[in-house]
Parts: sequence; structure tokens; C-alpha cells
Amino acid sequence: MRASFRLGRIAGVPVGVNWSVLVIFVLIAWSLSASLFPRSYPGSSTLAYVAAGLAAAVVFFLGLLAHEVSHAVVAKRNGIEVEGITLWLFGGVAELKGEAKDPGAELRIAGVGPLVSLIIGVVFGTIAVAVATAGGGGLLLGALSWLAGINVLLAIFNVLPAAPLDGGRLLRAAVWKATGDRTRASVVAARAGWVLGILLIGLGLWRFLVGAGFGGLWLALIGWFLIGAAGQEERAARTGDALRGIRVGDVMTPQPQTASGDLTVADFVDHYLFAYRHSALPLTSDGRPVGLVTLDRVRGIAADRRASTTLAEVSCRADELVLARPDEQLNDLLPRLNECTDGRALVVVDDRLVGIVSPSDISRAVQRGSLRQQMPVGR
Repeated sequence: MRASFRLGRIAGVPVGVNWSVLVIFVLIAWSLSASLFPRSYPGSSTLAYVAAGLAAAVVFFLGLLAHEVSHAVVAKRNGIEVEGITLWLFGGVAELKGEAKDPGAELRIAGVGPLVSLIIGVVFGTIAVAVATAGGGGLLLGALSWLAGINVLLAIFNVLPAAPLDGGRLLRAAVWKATGDRTRASVVAARAGWVLGILLIGLGLWRFLVGAGFGGLWLALIGWFLIGAAGQEERAARTGDALRGIRVGDVMTPQPQTASGDLTVADFVDHYLFAYRHSALPLTSDGRPVGLVTLDRVRGIAADRRASTTLAEVSCRADELVLARPDEQLNDLLPRLNECTDGRALVVVDDRLVGIVSPSDISRAVQRGSLRQQMPVGR
């Protein structure tokens, strides 16, 4: 999930917000200020309800941020780099660059998030009890009580044993510890996520039909998201297993055809595209990669502009290139490739281009890896 804009850094980790978070923020603030608070605590002004709803929504998202920051901090302590934290429609995600090295690290990284949410809920609950005991009430007590309940609910939901929830990570850690097989553990957690998604869709549709309105549809939407995410995790686990032990140099296309950034798009189409049948072409200067041009980028240039437009103007810039080493594990490269718009990596030795890795190279490697796993062991 890409951030639409960055908020800054917390604990050295970039924090961003996707535009979709505004949807759930508005829905929460609106439901609190227009429905829950006026119904439960009548007698206040409209401005007071709006202020209370907005304040509670802001604090709720700060709690979500604390949840994700805790994942990031513990991941870094366990030797895993963190690309960033992004808040979005379904909460937040800490983007880890790698996997836990053992079940214990998986347990610590996954478990700390729900624990932080639970602590936040208990803190707000304690404050709410103190306010009520002191004779306070009204919107302050309502906001504190809601924040306590929603954070405890968030902690409980997140420990459900189904990927991609934190509970799915905990389940994976337990199965991994019991079997010693991380791939099998990942598949078990993903299948549990698929089952939970189906249950949530069924429950949400039933609630909608009996009059729960948007709340039922929201449950169904969460279930749909869980099914998609769980399926993606299972595919990623099987792909990673098939590629285990394979290096970048084993799958790359060596010494690829290159071009200069000064070449026009028209020359590229006339002399390179059809002659070499490549859908991507690295741009080099003195053997060093400086860009990457793809067929999709060329298609975006109008025919009457191709003669006056150079490849350097339409290519992926040098600072956007995904670079790899021949001895690097292919599994370590995949996360970077998945985030790359052009889907290709340039392989370098001493900053000089020696190969290119494309999606078709990855597909062939996966097929070979899968066949290798299916072959019977010789007697």
C-alpha cells in the first residue's frame, strides 16, 4: 500500500498516509458526532458533538499508528529493515523488508501490536472509570469509553488466528515452531484467513439484510479484503519456497542489449523494438546503467512526438532503478521488484551492467523450482 503523502519519521521509520484513510476517518467522525454521541449523551451543542467526534477519531488513528510503530520497532530489533508505515482504509501496515529469521522473532513482531492496542484500551478505560468516579460525564466520558472499547476490540480482532492479521502471524509462528516448515506454516495461516474472510462476508451480508445497514456491508468488505490478502500471502509463500536457494545470477539474462539515452523514441521503435523483440531496454553510459525504457513507456508518447523525444526523457531514472548483484538470493530481490513500476531489475558488478531480470525470468525460475520439488528423491 503506497502512501499518498508523508507525515515524517517515527523511531527512524518513514510514516505516510494513503488517501483512503480519509474515508474511514470521515465515517468514524460522522458516526460519532451525528449518531452515537447525540443518542447516548443528549443535551450538548452540535459544535460540541462535532469536536468530540473529530477528537476521538484523531486519537483512534494515533492509536493505530502506535500499533504499527510497535511492529516496526520490534522488527528492527530483530534485524529486519522497515521500509515505512502507511495508514490506509483498513487500518495500517508496517512494510517490512524481509522475513523473521525464526518463530520466536515472528512471535515478538506479531504479538507486540495487539498488546499495544490492548494497553491503550486499558489506559483509556482506566481514565474513563476515574472520570466517572469523580462525578464527570457527558461527552468526555463518552469519548474515553469509546476509545477504550474500540482499542480493546482492535486488539481482539487482530489476534484472530488468520492471515494477514497479527493473529495469523502468531499462528504461523506456532505452526512453524511445531513443524519446522515456514512455508507450511504460511499456507496454514493463509487458509485460516480465507475461512475468516468467508465468515465475515456471510455475517456482514446477514447483518445488512436484517437492517444493520452500512455496518454489515463494512464487515463484508473486510472479509473480501482478508480473502484477497490471504490468497496473496499463500502465493507469495509458495513462490518463495520454489525460489529458495536460487541466486539472481542463475536466472538473469546476461549481457542484455542496451541503448544510449540520447537515442530518440522513433529510432528505438524502428531499430531496436522489433529487431531485438525486447519489451525493456537498459540505458547505459560507459557501461553503467542510467535508466530503463519499456514498451509501456514508449506507448505513452504520441507518434508525432517520438522523433523529438529521447529515451532519457521517458525512461525510468537512475535513482528509480532496481539494482541487484549476481550472488544475491532471488527471494531477497522479489520484494523490491514488486514495488517497481517497470517490474525489472538490472544486475550490476562494480556498478557495471552484467544482466537483467524480467518477470518472465522469475516465472521460469518458479516453474523450475516447483518441478524440482515435485521430483521424487532417488533411491
